[in-house]
Amino acid sequence: MAYALIPTLSAVITAALVDSINPCAIGVLILLISTLVVYRSKRELLAYGMVYIFFVFLTYFLAGLGVITFLAVIPHYLIGYILMAVGLLVVAGGLIQIKDFFWYGEGISLIIPGGKAKKIYDMAKKITLPSMIILGVFVAGVELPCTGGLYLGILALLSQNFSLNVLTLLVVYNIIFVMPLIVMLFMVYFGMKVQYIKRWKQNNRAYMRFAAGIVLIFLGWLLILTASGAINLN
Repeated sequence: MAYALIPTLSAVITAALVDSINPCAIGVLILLISTLVVYRSKRELLAYGMVYIFFVFLTYFLAGLGVITFLAVIPHYLIGYILMAVGLLVVAGGLIQIKDFFWYGEGISLIIPGGKAKKIYDMAKKITLPSMIILGVFVAGVELPCTGGLYLGILALLSQNFSLNVLTLLVVYNIIFVMPLIVMLFMVYFGMKVQYIKRWKQNNRAYMRFAAGIVLIFLGWLLILTASGAINLN
């Protein structure tokens, strides 16, 4: 277990760092903050923003725990095929992200569907405590086209040795995932203009996708090698 934990920890931290700066998650938070800044006080900005981020974290964590539990109880003779399929899917997602670095919006892209994006926009304008909870849960679900590949790859990797260490790594992943959202929220709370964050996101969106693509391909190959027996993480 000890020798397997080191590469697994490295993969979790690397994937979480890349996943945490994905354009979808940042874009939704910018929309929410822009609305809160206009209509609410700074104290309410911080409170509502933290509620939203917490429920993004909680939804992702519980969904991840469910996937790991499901994969962990699958019969051993099937898990190799499932890991191979997940690995191929993750590699395909990585190639799409790299394609978007060069030709964004052409062909298949891993983005929030237009109808869901409009619903998020409408929900973000309804600023109440229950709506922030619903928004956090809803966004965590519809962001999967952007973030699901990295997360699914890590979950498949972690499911190979379900233990307390795995549960800890899952918590670490999700804390890292929401950390940039917390940082941006506090930056606006302490006076930074939302426009600066929005401009930074627009200028770096392509590089975020490229980094995600590289990590996705790495994770996919790691899963494929694990499924084929070339490496052993147990």
